[in-house]
Amino acid sequence: MTPEQEVEFCEYVEARRGALLRTAFLMCGDWHRAEDAVQTSLVKLYSAWTRTRRDSAEAYTRRIIANSLIDESRRGWFRRERSFAEPPGPTAGEHTHDDRLTAVAALARLPPRQRATLVLRFWEDLSVEESARILRCSVGTVKSQTARGLQTLRALYENADFTGQGAPS
Repeated sequence: MTPEQEVEFCEYVEARRGALLRTAFLMCGDWHRAEDAVQTSLVKLYSAWTRTRRDSAEAYTRRIIANSLIDESRRGWFRRERSFAEPPGPTAGEHTHDDRLTAVAALARLPPRQRATLVLRFWEDLSVEESARILRCSVGTVKSQTARGLQTLRALYENADFTGQGAPS
C-alpha cells in the first residue's frame, strides 16, 4: 500500500468508525461484540483497500460487519464469549430518550438476520436492494426478514416483555 493510500484509509477509519460502531451495536446489542466486529471489518478492509472502490467502501465494510456478527451467532455456545457490560453513556448530541433504549432492548431480542435487516433498512436508511447486496441475499429475503422483524417488534411492544415493565408509551 502506498503512503497516500495509507493516509486515505486512516482518514476513512477516522471519519466512519463511530457510525460503524453504532450500526454494529444495533445489529448485536453488545458494545464489546460490536467493537470486535468493527475491528475485524477494518482489518479485512485494510488488506483489501488497494482493490476497494472508494464509493463502495462503506457498503463493503457494513457487509463484513453483518457477516461477522451472523457467523459468530452460528458458533456453538461453548465458543462464544458473553459480556454483560452496560453501553457507554451518550456522547454530545445524542438522544438519551427512554424510547431509544427501549428500541435497542427490543432489537436485541430479534434473531441476528432480522436485526441486521432492520438496522440496515431503518437505522442506516438503505434501500432493499442495497441491504440485499450487503447481506448477500435476495431482495425477497430482505423484504421477508424485514416483515418478520417488524412483526416480532410489534409483538414485543404489545407484550412489553423485553423491559419487564408495562407497555412503552
